[in-house]
Amino acid sequence: MIKRLAALAGAAALALVGTVTVTAPAAHAANAPNGYPYCANGSASDPDGDGWGWENNQSCVVRGGKADTGGSGGSGGSSSGGSGGSTLTCPSGMSCGSYTVSGLGSRKQQVRNAGGNVLDLAVAMLETDTMTSNYAYGDNKSGDAANFGIFKQNWMMLRAACSRFQGQSASQWNNGAALNSDLSSDVSCLHQSQNHYGTNTWFAGHRNGSSGLNNPNTTDINNYRNAVYWIRDQLNSNSANLSNDTRYWVNVPAI
Repeated sequence: MIKRLAALAGAAALALVGTVTVTAPAAHAANAPNGYPYCANGSASDPDGDGWGWENNQSCVVRGGKADTGGSGGSGGSSSGGSGGSTLTCPSGMSCGSYTVSGLGSRKQQVRNAGGNVLDLAVAMLETDTMTSNYAYGDNKSGDAANFGIFKQNWMMLRAACSRFQGQSASQWNNGAALNSDLSSDVSCLHQSQNHYGTNTWFAGHRNGSSGLNNPNTTDINNYRNAVYWIRDQLNSNSANLSNDTRYWVNVPAI
């Protein structure tokens, strides 16, 4: 889950080629333009490099990072990304863009070879810069809230919907770590979970666990769903995007 933008201690990222142009706010400002506080520890709170950190049990923005947009695209407008300088129309009320990640094209192909579709690519792309499981173990969570694999699937849904884990208890959550190194199983569990819950409800549980399953149409869940669909649409807009090193991003706050 997202999970996606929480700071992930010890995450290893591939080298980035190209950057997203951002405007740094005044040094005295307590909050970023999107309303979230700036991280007191800066990039040290954001080991996966997505611009979002986690301090004092809440999301924070790394000053000058990718999430510090200076207001660009924050009202559903356009945000220039790092892919040829093109201008993108963001999902309503959200900021977005693109940039190049060295080796990401090969990773996209690996996911597709493992049975992943374009929606799967979009989920993984929203979750981490490199579409890998190189983030803090369990996404710094435990029990049913622990996340595994490149999609950051939570243990609650894995043990309910994936045949590999069905019937296991919340206390056996460490078994989910097998997905961190088994891409084919990761993709298979994702598809089983989506089929089990239905795609719309799956998004809700993926984003917000049992609370999401019980209340699947909150603004926050809809924003997450729209972000994934927007990334999917960018990938589908040009077949080259399925194999090049371009990463599309949408700022979705951590929960």
